[in-house]
Amino acid sequence: MSIGEVFLGSLTTGVITPEEINWLTAMQHHFSRQEEATALRIGRLLDDGLIQIGCRLPIAG
Repeated sequence: MSIGEVFLGSLTTGVITPEEINWLTAMQHHFSRQEEATALRIGRLLDDGLIQIGCRLPIAG
C-alpha cells in the first residue's frame, strides 16, 4: 500500500477504510514531505465531508 493508492482510492470512491486510516497513522513517521502533504489533504477531505470512513464493496465481474 502507498499513500498515493490510498489517496486515489479515496478520491475516486469517496470512501476511506478504517484499515487505510490505521496504515496512514502507523506509517506517518516514514512519509516524505510530499507524502505528508497528501496525508493532510486526505484529512481535509474527511473534515470537509468529501470522503467518508467506511468500506468499499467489491466490484462484481
